[in-house]
Amino acid sequence: MLYPAMEDYALDIIIGKGPSARSIRLDLPKFTLIGATTRMGLLTSPLRDRFGIKEQLAMYDADSLKEIIMRSAQILNIAITDEGAVEIGSRARGTPRVANRLLRRVRDYAEVRGNGSIDLSSAKEGLDMLGVDELGLDEIDRRMLDVMISKFGGRAVGLDTIAAATGEDATTIEDVYEPYLLRLGFLARTPRGRIVMPAGYAHLGYPCETQQLKLEVEE
Repeated sequence: MLYPAMEDYALDIIIGKGPSARSIRLDLPKFTLIGATTRMGLLTSPLRDRFGIKEQLAMYDADSLKEIIMRSAQILNIAITDEGAVEIGSRARGTPRVANRLLRRVRDYAEVRGNGSIDLSSAKEGLDMLGVDELGLDEIDRRMLDVMISKFGGRAVGLDTIAAATGEDATTIEDVYEPYLLRLGFLARTPRGRIVMPAGYAHLGYPCETQQLKLEVEE
């Protein structure tokens, strides 16, 4: 039903059933259709090809996130310094939704433990209390990396095994946590499973045996 609407600005509707069924065409006013998805591969090729312009959205940089946080703070009537906004933005995974969530939680911390306004110090203390580190990793991100290093010795590990070892759902790991770790270069996918990269070892303070890691990647 969507294809003729996109191509001809019309809908072909079947009325009735069997031999008495008939088709009528409804003309539509011209319109612009905008689609958004994080799972492009799940769309059929005919649907993808009917969109005339395809754009890939990038993650927000630090300056853009700072502006978003400052604007949200204004709307929420929160006093915040530039340094506080930058600190929150730097731990927001490049995502405005995450930045706004962290802003609200840091506000709660500042109101209870501070003077109600957010500066660099209160932002750091609030985010540390939430377990969000300087790169935006939370407790589950770090647990995933730690389990893969300490329990499996850095060997390639399957998704279901990681899920069982961490107590998290496999789909949640794949869709929520893994993409950011891949983007940071902390994690890699190999034919044998997931492995932690040297940057992931360094972030958790573990020594990395690069020769063993090289073998895992090549295999």
